[in-house]
Amino acid sequence: MTVDEIDATPKKRLLGEILIDRERITRLQLNQALKIQKEKGGYIGEILIGFKFVDDRDIVAALVVQCNIPYIAIDRYEIDRNVLQLVPREVVCRHRVIPLDRVGDILSLVMLNPFDTFVKTHVRRHTHCKVAPFIATRREIETAIDRWYGLEPPENDSDAHL
Repeated sequence: MTVDEIDATPKKRLLGEILIDRERITRLQLNQALKIQKEKGGYIGEILIGFKFVDDRDIVAALVVQCNIPYIAIDRYEIDRNVLQLVPREVVCRHRVIPLDRVGDILSLVMLNPFDTFVKTHVRRHTHCKVAPFIATRREIETAIDRWYGLEPPENDSDAHL
């Protein structure tokens, strides 16, 4: 790749700008959230949700546009039990991820934060699979966790740990 090709690469649009373009927030709301982010840290999407300027679906839609990460309504998906056992319940609950499908050495993983390299690396080490991230809303992921992993430990808890 030449220097000219690098310079010609389009810049990734910022989440806030996408939300403004989609008329989900105003510039004033974005500036308010950015001020909080600068003071306290955190993700801009979570701050905007906290202010109730947007809901989680607005953030997911903007992330799909921004990063070209596919969205899936995980709470409506049927998942093979063998795939569910690839990722320990503890990891699923702590990091809000759901293994969706496995094809060869590629594990489709629905993630609350598909940019979390620590979680992807952790899952990759345990499953020996490359992680293909998908995104869903917090509510959809939590519904799927309740459905597939439940509040009680799995019947054969030793099978769930790697």
